[in-house]
Amino acid sequence: MPETAPLIVTAALDEGGFDWFDDLRRAHFPAHRNVVPAHLTLFHALPGEQEARVAEVVKGACATRAPMRLEVRGPWFIGRGVAYRIASPQLEALRDELAQAFAPWLTPQDRAPFRPHITIQNKADPAEARSLCERLQLEFEPFDITAEGLLVWRYLGGPWAPVARVGFGGAQIGFPASGTHA
Repeated sequence: MPETAPLIVTAALDEGGFDWFDDLRRAHFPAHRNVVPAHLTLFHALPGEQEARVAEVVKGACATRAPMRLEVRGPWFIGRGVAYRIASPQLEALRDELAQAFAPWLTPQDRAPFRPHITIQNKADPAEARSLCERLQLEFEPFDITAEGLLVWRYLGGPWAPVARVGFGGAQIGFPASGTHA
């Protein structure tokens, strides 16, 4: 595994929340492009050669935090797909803290304002995506899920490889059971 491949940091979702979003992703994401499980990304491309420092910062930031409530706010049309907006002041504060620690390494994408979401369809026909979004909006009722910690992954040109898992308050957490979908 290349040590310089970028690192991705995502929220570790509770099992029920993860399963709900991953089922939607499997149903609506183009199958040949669905190589990673459902995820809520905090950082898209941290330098792989900084793995030890990234893990250290993530562990420090998670150590004193409790699991976080994430409000699922509904489907959002993203042009060629659909994502669900997520609201959580606690997650946004954590992301801000981490962004300060990772500031020298942030790409333009990771320097942009944080808009928490979970994508369940992307790279689809825009008309198909709009239709799906409208249908999901009609059926949607707000609900909460929980972030139990953070996961660090290595980007492998499509699939992701697990690197580190850090539960809030030192809790033991795992990577999603569906792995990399590869």
